Amino acid sequence: MPETMTKIAPRADIEGGGRLMWLTPQRVFYAGLLGAAGERCLGGHGIYLSPSGRPNRIRIGGGAWQAGALFVVPPWVPHRVESGEPLIFNLLVEAESVDAAALPAFMRGCGPVEAPDVVPRVHAAHARLRAASVHQGFGGLDFDCLFFGRALAPRPLDARIRRVIERIVSDPSASVSAEQCAAEVQLSFSRFLHLFKQETGVTFRAFRAWKRARSLLSHVRQAASLTDIALDAGYPDSAHFSHSIRQVYGLTPSDIVAGSRRLALHEAPAAVML
Repeated sequence: MPETMTKIAPRADIEGGGRLMWLTPQRVFYAGLLGAAGERCLGGHGIYLSPSGRPNRIRIGGGAWQAGALFVVPPWVPHRVESGEPLIFNLLVEAESVDAAALPAFMRGCGPVEAPDVVPRVHAAHARLRAASVHQGFGGLDFDCLFFGRALAPRPLDARIRRVIERIVSDPSASVSAEQCAAEVQLSFSRFLHLFKQETGVTFRAFRAWKRARSLLSHVRQAASLTDIALDAGYPDSAHFSHSIRQVYGLTPSDIVAGSRRLALHEAPAAVML
């Protein structure tokens, strides 16, 4: 279900490029610094493009570098993006929230794609969000309609697996185990692990790790130490936090927080689910 109602974190200065992030439980739009990111591996359908329209470069896994104006990366695919300018536009659609077979045709590719109507749509959406960030906020805006022109079809999920997903999404910092989840939905441990991967395309452990790493995005504008952020996100210590975040985003937590100082963060309520 597309998310529409939002609450607004303390606003940052968004001059010089309109740096902002719209964060919902199932969608992210980021307009900000790319930084010197290494290889990353995200749990959603990713879209990258340049705010200026200049070509960027992408490398999928260990493949060759490719240039293009618009990149698409499927969930769980390692990749690295380089830009000739500081800022990047990045959309992320959580894998468990959409039917991959019903996505717009351009989102079913991998690497550079041709979609002439998408680039101006994203730029227009960014302009509208930038204006809303200064004035009324994002309440009433529909993410999917703004960026894709229609609601994306939801992914059919077994009700028991959906219940587990909603629990993890609602509190990614919780130390919930696969054994606990299996018992709660009345499945054997082995059957639960098999069904979870069958329904989501990824293991329970990888899914939980991704949602925990994703929760860092909610903390990037907080006036807290990295140690406090790590504990709030459910990591046992700073070393584990730094290692896990770098594996996911290709950047250290300190780099991500430092690069978010001028970012306006708009976050949807955690109660909004699939």
